[in-house]
Formats: sequence, C-alpha cells, structure tokens
Amino acid sequence: MTSNPQKPSFKTDRSRLLKDRFAQFGITSGGVMVLVALLLIFFYLLYVVQPIFESAKVEKRVDIALSAEKRYFALGVEEQTEIAYLLDNTGQVDFYQVKGDNTGALLSTLQTQLDGQITSFAKSAPFLGQYAYGLDNGEVQILKPNFVVTFPGNQRVMKPRLGYPLDGQQLLVDEQRQALKKFAFSHYEDKTAVVALTADKRVIFASFAAEENMFSGEMEWQVTRTELPIEGRIDDLLISPDTTRTFVRSANQIYIFDTRFADDVKQFQLLAANEENANLVSMALLAGANSLMLANDNGEVSQWFEVNTDDGREFAKIRAFDSDKSKHMTVHSEFYRRTFFTTTEQGELGVYYTTSEAELWRGKVAEQAIDAFAISPRANAALLLTGNQVSVFEIHNEHPEVTWSALWQEVWYEGYPEPAYTWQSTSASDDFESKFSLVPISFGTIKAAFYAMLFAVPIALSAAIYTAYFMSSELRRVVKPTVEIMEALPTVILGFLAGLWLAPLIESHLPAIVALLLLLPLAILATALGWTKLPKVIRHFVPDGWHSILLIPVVLLVGWVSFAMSDVIEGWMFGGNVRQYLTNELGLTFDQRNSLVVGIAMGFAVIPTIFSIAEDAVFSVPKHLSNGSLALGATQWQTLVRVVLLTASPGIFSAVMMGLGRAVGETMIVLMATGNTPIMDWSIFQGMRTLAANIAVEMPESEVGSSHYRILFLAAFVLFIFTFVFNTMAEFVRQQLREKYSSM
Repeated sequence: MTSNPQKPSFKTDRSRLLKDRFAQFGITSGGVMVLVALLLIFFYLLYVVQPIFESAKVEKRVDIALSAEKRYFALGVEEQTEIAYLLDNTGQVDFYQVKGDNTGALLSTLQTQLDGQITSFAKSAPFLGQYAYGLDNGEVQILKPNFVVTFPGNQRVMKPRLGYPLDGQQLLVDEQRQALKKFAFSHYEDKTAVVALTADKRVIFASFAAEENMFSGEMEWQVTRTELPIEGRIDDLLISPDTTRTFVRSANQIYIFDTRFADDVKQFQLLAANEENANLVSMALLAGANSLMLANDNGEVSQWFEVNTDDGREFAKIRAFDSDKSKHMTVHSEFYRRTFFTTTEQGELGVYYTTSEAELWRGKVAEQAIDAFAISPRANAALLLTGNQVSVFEIHNEHPEVTWSALWQEVWYEGYPEPAYTWQSTSASDDFESKFSLVPISFGTIKAAFYAMLFAVPIALSAAIYTAYFMSSELRRVVKPTVEIMEALPTVILGFLAGLWLAPLIESHLPAIVALLLLLPLAILATALGWTKLPKVIRHFVPDGWHSILLIPVVLLVGWVSFAMSDVIEGWMFGGNVRQYLTNELGLTFDQRNSLVVGIAMGFAVIPTIFSIAEDAVFSVPKHLSNGSLALGATQWQTLVRVVLLTASPGIFSAVMMGLGRAVGETMIVLMATGNTPIMDWSIFQGMRTLAANIAVEMPESEVGSSHYRILFLAAFVLFIFTFVFNTMAEFVRQQLREKYSSM
C-alpha cells in the first residue's frame, strides 16, 4: 500500500506577505528618514552660516535740521542710538532725540566750562568718547558727553550731562601761552598726552602724569614738554590712545615719534607715504591704534603698521583700497573692529574692512560735503553732519571680518611679520582682532587622520587577513570578539590615557618607542623565519592556525628590551637628552602631546572598525575559489594575494574608508591628546588642532549669533562635507571593485 504524495502548494502564506510588506515599509522608511535627517542637518548648518557672507547695508533713518547760526565741530551718539550730541564752536553741546516719538527734538544745551577763547578742536580715539577744546592761552579742556539713566515709573529716562575726565582742570600745553591752532590728545587712565601746533608754528608734545598729593589727597598733574623738530606746514596730528606713538603729517610726509618716555621723545620713522602723482589728504588710526590709515587724493586708502625689517621694526604699507577720488576725503574708524569709513566732499560714504580686504558698501548719502561723521558704539548706526543738517543712518554690518579669502587664504594681520594662516579666536586684550582661518584646523584634521591611519591600517588589515585566512576556527572565535569589544571602549578613556599616561611615557622613553616600532616587525619576521628552519618534529607540536600564539612572548620580550635599553640608547646616540638633540641638532620642536601620541591612541580606537569589516570581507570569500586555486597548485600566499584579497577588496576598501571617516570625526582623543595648537606642520613631534576638537572647545564660550559662533558652524559644515565626500568616494570605489571581481 502506497500513500499518495502531498501535492505542492503554490499559495503564499498571507501572514508572511504581511511581514514582508511591513519589513519593506520599515526599511524604506528608515532609509528615507536617514536621508531627511542628513538634509536637515545640511540645511540647518547652511542657515546658521549664511549670514556671515551677507553684504553690509546702509539705510537712512532720519534727517534733523539744525540751527543755521551754529557751526559744529563734531557729533556723536550714545549706545542705544536714541540721543545724539553736537559740539559747536562756542563750547556748547546740543543734545537731540534721534529715535522714538520725539525724533528731531532738541533735548538740552549744555555749556562747556572754558577759561579762554576757543581756537581749535580735537577728538580722541572713538572708544574713549572724549573731545577737547584748544584755547588761545595755550591750554586744553577735555570733556566727555555722557548720560544718567533712571527708571521713574518703570520708564527708562536718559539725562544728558557733560563729564570732565580731569575734574574740570585745563591742561597748560604751551608754557609761552600761545594759542593752539591744531592739536591731538589722548587721556587714558592716569596718563594724558597732547601734541599741539602753536600760533608761532612750534609743535609741542606735552605729557601729563597724575600724582596724588600726599597731604591734600588731590590729584596733581606732572607735566613734561618736548618741542618736536618739525618745520613747514602741519596738516594732521595724531596720538595713539596709550600715548606711545605720535604722528605728525606735513604735506606728504609722516613724522612718527616714539613717545613712550616723555623725557626722551625720539623720531621713530619718517614716511614719504603718498602715492605716485597723488597727495595725502588725511590720516587716521584704526581701532587698536596699531594701524595707520592714509588717504590719497587719487582715491587710494592704504593701511600701514609695524613689521620687522633689517633695520628693526618699521611702519610698512600692507594693503590698499580703492575709494572715491576726492581732495577732501576723510577716514574714520570704528570703536573696536578693523572697519573704517571714508567720507568725501561729494557726499559719498564708503565702508571697508582692512583684514578681509573687503569693500563692504559704497554709495552717495548726501548732496553736499560731509562735514563730520560719527559711528555709534555698537557700530549699528552712523551720524553725518552736512551743512545745518544731521542725518542718521542704520548700518547692518555684523560680520565684516569674514570673507571667503579671509577663511581660506593667507592674511597679513597687525603685528605679524608676513601673511599667515592663523586661527586665534579670542584673547584677553580689548585690542585683539579675531583670526578665523579654517586652514590650520582643517590641516590638523587631515594630519591627525593620516597618522592614525598610518598606525592602524597595517595592524588592522594584517590581523584581519591572518585571523580570517590562517587562524584556526577555535582561536578565531576568541580573537575576533576580543578585538571587536575594543570598539566599545569610550574614546574619552582613550583620550584620558593618551594625554595623562601615554604622552609622558613617550616623552621620557622616546628612544624605546622608536626602537619598538623598528624592532617589533623585524623580530616577528625573524621568528617566522626561524620557525620554518626548525625540524618538522618540533613544528608539528603546534597545530595549524595556532602559530600566532608563539609571537606573544616575542612581542613582550622586544617591548621589555626596548624600554630597558632606552636610557642606554639615549646616552649613546643622543648625548643623554633626545629632546635637546631634536631641537639643537635637527631643529625640531618636541611637544609632549604630539602627532605620535595621537596616531597611537586614535589608531587604537580605529583598529577594531577596520579589523571587523576587513575580517568579515576576507572570511566571506567563497571557499570554492581558494580551494580551486590550491587544487591547481597555487601556494597559500599565491591564493591569498591573487584570489582572496582581490575578491575581498571591496570590503577591505570599505573598512579602510570607514576607519578614515571615524578618524576624521574623532573628537575626544584629539581634544585630550593633541595640545590643541592650530599650527601647520607635518612633524610627528608637534600637535595640531582639528575641526571637531575646535568646535568642542570653543562652541560653549562663543556668543550666539557672533562671527565666531557662525564660523564654528561653518567648521562643522566643512567636517560634514569631509565625511560626506570620503564616504561617497568609498562607496563609489567599492561598487566599482564589486562589479570588477563579482564574476570570480
């Protein structure tokens, strides 16, 4: 009796269809969400970065008519740009509302305390906010408009007043009491300096130092006067805020004096600074007073600052800007940034930034000559005096220092001997100019990844190939998970160990580390060669696939010998001090936290990634390929090199690129083990600063919305592009290799 065979059923289980459909939907949705997340990150980074590349904007807020009977010397505005003040030729200061409901209203008029007739006028550096009248008796009166803020009825009320930094005292500049025709001054803390042209054409430098009277407790001014040896007409006078430099323009020549010591004033330099077939028309000091801005009547404005030359430090022309051609062009500087403005007799205004060499804005803002100009303390508004009218302009110029060339090209900063790639975002000094070159930190990222891969790739790939192809299955089941579990070790721990243990160890045993790197491969090869020379009886004691165990004592012995001989090698080859030898003999700088430390630590973190993927790729090569090769008479090495590795090459390449991607984006190890110095040097004994570490260090201290803040987002965008390009290239090459060797 035979049973009928069961007929095959071609009806698909409905529940399996649902599971397949659900899995397909889930995987597709996950992939789409990953792409959406990447796009959101991409566009959010662009959204934050985009404002730094916007051009400056200048928009008129209001025009205010003034009394036609008055002649004003200068004007200014308080920080909120609500009240402007104008100083006239009689010593009166008028305060006008320039914002709000009462725009255009005259709030008050205050009279300056003067003992003499006004013969000249001057203003200090913008950030000091001081003005001074020169008198016919050779004296100077310094004043500073300011405001008392109160909150009656929870409403903010600002009351104008006049302050006198010297408690109302007038400074006697000329002992002969000649009228002061022109002068410049600076009052900062307890020092005041005045350089003045008297009616009898003498140029006098007077330095006043405040001393407290030990009996009365009052401040007394000790004065030192020096007559400067200048003949001819005097056009402009300037003093740096710290009173260390005095500038006198006579026609096309600039006399520069060293006035650090009032009793020993010396001529520092004489500049013939005009352009060919042009004449100087004005000069000004840039914010920080390190740069001298000179305007020519051919429209060129040049920047000069001190650099090292064969004759010592001298002022040199660094860069120039093309402006409006005018015989009466005037240069004005901002309070703190290196932005400067030009105004002309044709009513034109120009906005420029020196370091980025950018012309930010230029246009006609008035129908007649601009008599006076003032910028607000926050640089968001400007006041122009034209005839008997004041015009207030809103200025949107948030990120003038950022241009594409300033980020990626060499920039000549003040005080530097030459153009350089520099990242230095902050400083303790108010005069500091931020330096935002992305080149050093991008270079540091590539350098750290290079040394990490140099250490990791040979070890990881060799271990992966041996484990997958030669190692016994029993030993492989122990080794592979052990290496992979290394990836779970937090990188902050690796960075901690690298910075606090490995870096001092390498510094104190540098010969041992170098010897270990050289001797270990040689010892392994020698052991392998020696093993092949042993009798077969001995070699058969070790089963196939367990030979790697023999290398453990060899590695330990070579390591112990290297460290034991470190002092001997250092004394024999490097005179007992390898760091001194590197510095004096080879000219190499040795930093404790250097690229060697980063290469070892970050390579240790990358090895499991490369090892795991490469080992899977080699192990997954079909056995019939290798068996066929062996059956045809090829040796194991020939089979490995010409069959297995070629077939596994797409996976091996992916492993290397995955490791590179992780090395580029690694943060904690490079943060704790590199020293975070943004220098550009391939030396293995110097550190670096990477994009990821820079973002981690500086983002918490950056002001939201500032140039620094947005450039850090730009650094993140660059890092995003780096990894995106690497991964795209890796996938492209992997696909090419897969297609090429898929037929094997």
